[in-house]
This record gives sequence, structure tokens and C-alpha cells, in this order.
Amino acid sequence: MARPALLDRLVPVPPAAVRRLAIAAVVAQAGIAVTGSIVRVTGSGLGCPTWPQCSPGSLVPTPHPEVAALHQWVEFGNRLLTFAVVAITGLCFLAALGCYRSGHDASPPHSVRGGRPAPDHRRPRRSRLVRLALVQPLGVIAQAVIGGFTVLLGLAWWSVSVHFLVSMALVWLAVVLVSAVDEGDGPPRPVVPNAVRALAGTATAVLGALLLAGTFVTAAGPHSGDTDTPRLAAGVPAMAQLHADLLFGYLGLLVGLGFALCAVAAPAGLLRRYAMLVAAALLQGVVGGVQYALGVPEALASLHVLGAALVTVAAAAVWTGTATRGPVAAPPTPPRPRDATPAEPPAPSPDAADRPALAERS
Repeated sequence: MARPALLDRLVPVPPAAVRRLAIAAVVAQAGIAVTGSIVRVTGSGLGCPTWPQCSPGSLVPTPHPEVAALHQWVEFGNRLLTFAVVAITGLCFLAALGCYRSGHDASPPHSVRGGRPAPDHRRPRRSRLVRLALVQPLGVIAQAVIGGFTVLLGLAWWSVSVHFLVSMALVWLAVVLVSAVDEGDGPPRPVVPNAVRALAGTATAVLGALLLAGTFVTAAGPHSGDTDTPRLAAGVPAMAQLHADLLFGYLGLLVGLGFALCAVAAPAGLLRRYAMLVAAALLQGVVGGVQYALGVPEALASLHVLGAALVTVAAAAVWTGTATRGPVAAPPTPPRPRDATPAEPPAPSPDAADRPALAERS
């Protein structure tokens, strides 16, 4: 099937540029999760009480006797940041569409044929990279809709939990996108034994449960996003205990994973990623413990969300490091244009033309 002409006319983008945009997507996805926590801890979750408008009849904050101006602008500012994240992830997708396969092939994307650009057959689309890049802007749009329903539901605790967990999933996928820039489209080939990779997968599943339990602690705690929002009836102590139990289980799995990686002589890059994951998880545990002991102050609540994002980034980096999809395939040799004029044979030199005559004379 022929590719759309518009896609064939995209400016070629080097992998290094795509990687930078993918890293920007990681930062943006994690950053908007943190700003969302700031909305919550400042009680600004219903600063814009409706959606997609901020207030009935207005897309921007307007004076309201029941809503403080600070709360309005905090929530509205967070909504505006969504457009920045859409722009970053959208550029990342466009860059993935124009990404050529080899780092040294930076030639123009088109040859000239009949006075107009011809399709570039040297830059076959990197399908996996494009799919992962497309998930990012679509995920941000989906998050905007989820956030809108969260507002319309009056910040119901379970809707806030979903909103946060989707953010962490997008952070994870953004890290996978960064890794995919330098990988091929083939099936994953483990660089450690399958049992070690299964252990890493188990730790990832427990991390997901740990993040979910963290949202339960938030749902039962004081930072609901609005003073009138009902809280989870289970209570903070019970949810905090569940969260702590899962944390200890996760740390235990990380210890086992570390011994396994050393036993199988895992690549040095994977061991560095593992070390960063352990450091992030331990720091996150310390922040959570201090936060609980001090009664969940606002600043530490947002710092804890940042820590959750960093642990997610590190865990995704470890997971992607347990397998490889091989190097990026080199572009195929471009086909010869149909209307190319055959090269004329070189004209014989005068000396060569005179040789027969000279031979006859002799």
C-alpha cells in the first residue's frame, strides 16, 4: 500500500532529536502529575467547577462568590499546562514519523522527479517507534477527558486514583519510547535469563499495586482537592499500613533482583539503571515515612508524587534494559527512478580514435 504523500514529504529527523523530544515527553508527563498534586493539596480541584469550561459560560476564570480566585487560577493554570504537554508529545510524534533509520543517513528526504519531490524510499517508517510516539499525545487527550469527568464527579476519590494511575502509565510508556529510538522493530531478545526478567516483571506488578495503594492513602487523607469532597471511609492508618506492606514487599523484590543481576553478570548499563531504581525507591520510602509522621504536609505530598514518578521512570528503564530488539535496520538501497535517463557511454578520446589509423599506416 502506498504511503500518503504528506508523510513522504516530512523533513527527515535524526534519532538524536527524537530522543531529546522523547525525554521531554517523560519530563512533561511526570511534571503535569506533580502540578496536578499541587492543585489537590491547595484545595483547588474545583477551582474550575465545570468542564471543558472553567465556569459556566466562560473558558477562563471569572469572579465567583463561592470560589477563591487563587483556587480558580491554580486549576486553570494546570489545565493550560495540558496544551504544553500536547504540543511536546505531538512534536515527538511528528519527529518519529520523520525519523530515518540510520544515524549517518541525513541526506534530503526527496529526490526531484519531473520538477516535484519524489517519495523517499530510503526512510521506511519505523512502525514501533511511531506507535509508541502516537500513544503520548493521545494519552494526554484521554487524560484531559478523564480529568474533566473527575471534576464533573466532584473529585470522587476513585476518579482521582484513575487520573493519577493513567499519568504513571504514560510516564512508563514515555520511557519505553526513549529506549525505542535506538532499537529496531524486531521481537524483544532478553539480555538476561528469562527467570531474571520474570522477576523484574513481578517487581513491576508489585510497583503497580504500590502506586494504587498510594492513591488509597490519598483518598483517605486530608488532601482531597476540595474541602467538601467525601473521603475514603477506610481511614488513613489502614491504607498507610497497606501501602507500607507493599513497599517492603517491593524493596524485597528489588534486593532479590539485584542479587540475580549480579549472578548472571548483567550488562553494566542495566546494573546502573538498577542502582538508580533502588536509590529512588529508598528515597521515596523515606519521604513517605516523614510525610506520614508529620501529618501529610502539603509540600511533602507533592514531593511524594514526584518521587512516585521518578520510581516509575527508573523501573521502566530497568525493564527496557532487560531485553533488546537489536540495532536499527539500515535503510534499503533506493530504487532507480523510472524516468531516469540512462547514462551515455563516455566518448572515446582522440588518442584512442587515432590508434587504428596509426596501426594501418605502420
